[in-house]
Amino acid sequence: MFLDLLRRRNPGLLHAAAELGRTGELPANCYVLDLDAIEANAAVIAAQADELSLRPMAMTKQVGRVPGFGRAVVAGGIEEAVAVDMGCARAVGDGGLRVGHLGHLVQVPHAEVDEAADLQPAFWTVFTLEQAKAASEAALARGREQPILLRVHADGDRFYPGHEGGFPADDIAAAADRVQALDGARVAGVTTFPALLFDPDARAVRPTPNLATLHGARERLEQAGFQDLEINAPGTTSASVLGVLADAGATQVEPGHALTGTTPMHAVEDLEERPALCYLTEVSHHHAGRAYVFGGGLYVDPVFGDYQPRAAVLDAPGHARLLDAELPPPAAIDYYGQLIADDAPLPGPGTPVVFGFRAQAFVTRAFVAGITGISVGDQKVAGVWNPDGRSAPWPR
Repeated sequence: MFLDLLRRRNPGLLHAAAELGRTGELPANCYVLDLDAIEANAAVIAAQADELSLRPMAMTKQVGRVPGFGRAVVAGGIEEAVAVDMGCARAVGDGGLRVGHLGHLVQVPHAEVDEAADLQPAFWTVFTLEQAKAASEAALARGREQPILLRVHADGDRFYPGHEGGFPADDIAAAADRVQALDGARVAGVTTFPALLFDPDARAVRPTPNLATLHGARERLEQAGFQDLEINAPGTTSASVLGVLADAGATQVEPGHALTGTTPMHAVEDLEERPALCYLTEVSHHHAGRAYVFGGGLYVDPVFGDYQPRAAVLDAPGHARLLDAELPPPAAIDYYGQLIADDAPLPGPGTPVVFGFRAQAFVTRAFVAGITGISVGDQKVAGVWNPDGRSAPWPR
């Protein structure tokens, strides 16, 4: 879905990734990041957020939480990260990002609460009073007061399966009173996910009912005497929608795919952020008239439903041709993908192949690499990492 966008708006990344793969400077099964474009994208978002008095926190899981990404984001003006889980929270500091938000979407496990408190997150989301107690006790033991965000929900709200949880919005004032009474805790505001979603029929980003739930929760808390509340409103965040969120009362936003130019809206409209990510692999072998390419990172974020994936085959430097691809179903291990050539010649083993799709690197076994200098024709590999943010042994 994003390959045509990449070819049109950042072809240098496609060709640089292929050539660095051809020379062995990058491995197959590798998400490749244009770090200069990511820095520029972060600057666009940071400037818009500053104009609207919004606090941006970068989501890093999509690109494996790697430090090169973090450094590019910081250079662009975003200095905090949202940690989707403790894996993110541990990793983001290596890229110079502070932990701005922890506990949402994934709550902190009991055995890791002390470690989480050591990271001194600016905000910690809880779904239950028990989680609030654990966070407050850990903060108190370290001589600090932990700002707490309460996850809220109401009838009609939208959640991805398995993401549900939190405090009923109708009872939020009573829940906040209980949390505020804990030594070491301060009720700082409310959150949900997703506050915005892409509407494929309208080809536009729309507020979900959750955004109105946040607004109502804030009103109830203010009526109960809580002041200076933070409204954390993540979901399908790019510079183009920050005004909608600010108008709805949001104070915190959490760009993720916008930093790599891969939100759903980027696929249907040229937004200010440029595409800055592709997936590099190579042909392994042929079988039954198809070319098999190495997998490992062929997890396609299903935001668009089913569509025909395609790949760019780089048979020679500077030359790319498109072939339809067949990828393993989500229930299968993606050892290989397949290229369908029909009457065209099959690419030979070792030929670089580039895909463009929305990544979720942290759930794969792919490498993640960063490249600089693409726009000036002097591309260099800035680093190769595993999808947990640790340096990978590459080149060997």
